[in-house]
Amino acid sequence: MKHHQYASTPPMGWNSWDCYGAAVTEEEVRGNAEYMQQHLKQYGWEYIVVDIQWYESGAESSLYRPFVPLEMDEFSRLIPAVNRFPSAAEGKGFKPLADFIHRLGLKFGIHIMRGIPRQAVHQNTPILGTTVRAREIAGTNSICPWNTDMYGVDSTKDGAQAYYNSLFQLYAEWGVDFVKVDDIADSKLYSTHTEEIKMIRKAIDQCGRPMVLSLSPGPAPLEQASLFIENANMWRMTDDFWDIWPHLYNMFERCYKWSKLVGPGCWPDADMLPLGHIGIRSVDGGASDRYTRFTKAEQRTMMTLWTIFKSPLMFGGELRDNDEWTLSLLTNEEVLHVHKYGLCPRQVYREIDKVVWTSIDRENNQYVALFNIGEEKTTVSVSLEELECKGPKKLRNIWEKRDLGIVDNKLEFELEAHASIFVKLLN
Repeated sequence: MKHHQYASTPPMGWNSWDCYGAAVTEEEVRGNAEYMQQHLKQYGWEYIVVDIQWYESGAESSLYRPFVPLEMDEFSRLIPAVNRFPSAAEGKGFKPLADFIHRLGLKFGIHIMRGIPRQAVHQNTPILGTTVRAREIAGTNSICPWNTDMYGVDSTKDGAQAYYNSLFQLYAEWGVDFVKVDDIADSKLYSTHTEEIKMIRKAIDQCGRPMVLSLSPGPAPLEQASLFIENANMWRMTDDFWDIWPHLYNMFERCYKWSKLVGPGCWPDADMLPLGHIGIRSVDGGASDRYTRFTKAEQRTMMTLWTIFKSPLMFGGELRDNDEWTLSLLTNEEVLHVHKYGLCPRQVYREIDKVVWTSIDRENNQYVALFNIGEEKTTVSVSLEELECKGPKKLRNIWEKRDLGIVDNKLEFELEAHASIFVKLLN
């Protein structure tokens, strides 16, 4: 499928939600982009994504203001709020910001809600490319339970596809490389919005610009896997993921269920990485301004699972506030090699709270992640036979970048609660 080439490896980037909620500003986006260019780009990090409600001039946090006026053009399309994104003045939209990010050698992304603005429907404003107006294509019974910005678009109505086409034509003009569409993979009220996903796919295909398509929120239904693969590049396996141990504990089962569907261009998404300084203007996840509540062991466990499973990596914290530890999680070439080049990730076994995963790379080196996700220190082991390889093998701890000697028949490590170890078996 053509769109799979837009994300041949799992996307890596920064998203504004975990630290700024709906209220990020242009200065903050530019600052994080400059940090990425300076500190992370050489390791493969490339996307800068502005999350929800960039069109809401009064947004203050992750708490939405219901039924407020939104910034919109004459063709029913939401545009950036100039008080938060000054370079968008005079109808320039996100093009100046996207140009800035592109000059850094990075890529630019935005979040949108599925559908058409409610205010466009109430005002019955025009739609570009058709004589049909907003009210005629809206599914006014198709609403989002947690945000009042939009009505769904009724795919059976003339002008419905024209509306989505006009949206993505605008995004192409701006220079958008990545679009995260929300209230669509699992909408809470209506499950998956199949027809709107298909309309969005068509709209991207006709806009003339490659764009990675990410679908949110989750948990995306496994029975809809073919739909997601045929239309998107990544889709959320979970609702919003936060720095709460039960969220991470539950991700092991989600990754196992989706692991057979991981492949070039289509990436089941374990959600953003709530690392570093988060919650600056967000009260989601049961807390506000903080550094991640995950312990260092839990942070490595999360990064190891996301890496070997090949989830997209979207960092959620304010990058400019990273300490050395947080930066080290994002810049380990040996770990990121597995994320980019690992093949056939699979769970070898799970015995209650002992979990082992493996993958191989193109040179047939094997990687093994051993996890203790229980509450007590324990020994986690796996035999070379279970890993379907023959010894002896050289063993290397890839987080710590140090050799561990030779293994003849079994890997065995004593791990603290919530801890893990990530090793490479060298040919």
